[in-house]
Amino acid sequence: MVCGSINMDLVVRCQQIPKPGQTVSAESASEVCGGKGANQAVAAALAGGQVQMIGRVGDDAFAGRLCENLQKHAVDCAAVMPTPQSTSGLAVIAVERSGENSILVVPGANGRLSPQDVLRHQQIIQSADVLMLQLEIPTPSVLAAIRVANTAGVRCILDPAPVAQDWTDELLDVDLVCPNESEAAALVGREIHSVEDARAAARQLQTRGAKNVAITMGEKGTGLLAGQTFHHVPAPSIQPVDTTAAGDAFASALAVEWADTSNLLQATRFANFAGALAATKFGAQQSLANRNEIEAFRKQACTQ
Repeated sequence: MVCGSINMDLVVRCQQIPKPGQTVSAESASEVCGGKGANQAVAAALAGGQVQMIGRVGDDAFAGRLCENLQKHAVDCAAVMPTPQSTSGLAVIAVERSGENSILVVPGANGRLSPQDVLRHQQIIQSADVLMLQLEIPTPSVLAAIRVANTAGVRCILDPAPVAQDWTDELLDVDLVCPNESEAAALVGREIHSVEDARAAARQLQTRGAKNVAITMGEKGTGLLAGQTFHHVPAPSIQPVDTTAAGDAFASALAVEWADTSNLLQATRFANFAGALAATKFGAQQSLANRNEIEAFRKQACTQ
């Protein structure tokens, strides 16, 4: 079960991002289905999970396309609700040739996903093996979903991105929190440059409420605090092209494998391959690999 955001990403490529007051000619524009919640739902389905999603779309032209995209990837959208007099979530992304980008996000219908919406669909959460959450919907709604999952004994994974301005450590009352190194640094108030830094940050997050912590560090791998034991899970060697959605691929593959095996370390190793493989391709959802591709990549990496 994924409870989260559904966006349409408008990606504009240009030689240079315009400065305030400047007008420049762009090279291309494209519309790409995205949002961290939708990305994770698609990634989990591709990794072999049976996925349902709770979310909201607007009453605009994007709404039907966003739902059709999820359904195309075998995501159950029965709990994706239309929102009258609202746009769908929208991200306008300017990407210059150097790879730098600038992003404007309009929450739209995502901002109207309420705790009441969550409670209306609590039976779906209660029937799940794992609940996945992110922070592109209102914090009270995330907290409501966490409480439903905890009461039902459903494993709950929080990807704390983007770190909310109204952050509360109640959000750490989950079975696993999986920030990247930048997000973990924002949560603990210090930079993370090494595995030892990740170990210290993970222990701090655990003392603040998280049962388990996985901090992804790109080419440095993942620092996993599983119970009281810390593991450094190395990353496969790759030539990264675009890290967009690599974190979503990681979290989703971990959720599927953890549900299947109940072995968090094994699930983290599998997730590392999924995240790395996504980073070798351009784009968000189009960079996500299916289970056969992840397994083939893992086999190839292990024989090198």
